[in-house]
Amino acid sequence: MTTDLTFRLPGEGHVRLCLQNAVVAGWTGRDRAAVDHHIAELQAIGVPPPSTVPLFYRVSAALFTADPAIELVGETSSGEVEPVLFDDGQALYLALGSDHTDRKLETHSVALSKQICAKPVSGDAWAFAEVAGHLDRIGLQSFIREEAGADWVPYQDGTLAQLRPLAELAAASPFAAGPGRLAAGTALMCGTLGVLSGGVRPARHFAMRMHDPVLGRTIEHAYESRFLPVIA
Repeated sequence: MTTDLTFRLPGEGHVRLCLQNAVVAGWTGRDRAAVDHHIAELQAIGVPPPSTVPLFYRVSAALFTADPAIELVGETSSGEVEPVLFDDGQALYLALGSDHTDRKLETHSVALSKQICAKPVSGDAWAFAEVAGHLDRIGLQSFIREEAGADWVPYQDGTLAQLRPLAELAAASPFAAGPGRLAAGTALMCGTLGVLSGGVRPARHFAMRMHDPVLGRTIEHAYESRFLPVIA
């Protein structure tokens, strides 16, 4: 199964991705203490610890979307900001995404919980070659709010220095294709940051941003979770 995505590049350019292989990397923190903290956050809501660190979960390419809203059964899922690498067969790019996950199902199976939810991604991207030399300085943030018009609450905040080097994750992924490349048509979500306070929790609205202080530019994306009724 494939899905077509188009990303805007700085200036007036764009890149089209015929997505065939979608992978979500988990437990990718560079600091093992931070990884253990995130594992503990999830254990607090019943999620079993991983068998190995990091892990690479295959998901359907059709789950990736730049739409401003996603639909979910029940109100037990939540987003988490992640850098996203993708390769169109010509070059590697960096975008922004949310590994939206059903937290109730996650207590039963992490792999199933990731497959059941859409994966929102930004409509913008940067050429990886332009940022490769200063990745650790690039910031990631996310915010949540319960209803439209309410105040945004800071949810995650950090930099790519808190994650394993992205090129290292690409090389370890199931779709590595030589130094600094993924197989054509592949997208890789590269892991997330711990929650600032209050624990991992659902929210109707999720906003995320990735800021490059060196080149002075930012990628942002926000989406709404629309909950479908749970019926027997």
